[in-house]
Amino acid sequence: MTDSVMKWYVVRAIGGQENKVKSYIETEISRLGLSDFVSQVLVPKEKVIQIRNGKKINKEKVYFPGYIMVEANLAGEVPHVIKSITGVIGFLGETKGGEPVPMRKSEVNRMLGKVDELAIQDENVAIPFTSGEIVKVVDGPFNGFEGTIEKVNEEKRKLEVMVKIFGRKTPLELSYMQVDKI
Repeated sequence: MTDSVMKWYVVRAIGGQENKVKSYIETEISRLGLSDFVSQVLVPKEKVIQIRNGKKINKEKVYFPGYIMVEANLAGEVPHVIKSITGVIGFLGETKGGEPVPMRKSEVNRMLGKVDELAIQDENVAIPFTSGEIVKVVDGPFNGFEGTIEKVNEEKRKLEVMVKIFGRKTPLELSYMQVDKI
């Protein structure tokens, strides 16, 4: 098979089961000896860093929930094999009973570029705090104090928290790691 006949298609899958469906597709294709017809199965993901209990947690989040990209030559029974896999709803862009529609070259380049970009961009921290929220200081000299978030500085990754010390409100600049939601 030459790569000139390989085109990218979008397979609709049950949301939240993209990775499972991807492995089902790969297993079924190799089991039936159709590896020449399907070169890649891709679930676009982005790396997100969440802060839970004062710790950074790296997570991978599916960028297009419910969609899997497949580079394939849909000849013969390949479309039927993919459609019959558990969790697959069908191909995107197909008319009822018609042929699956391949992605345009520009869409493929944008999608593949986005995947590479998301793999590189790993310091994308999801800010779990908002102004007006009440938090408890869990680290530093004011450990145990409660306060209200006044400002969220995304660039410096700091929070301005108003804490009552000796009956007076005092502003503190704390990092996300030094506070916990109540």
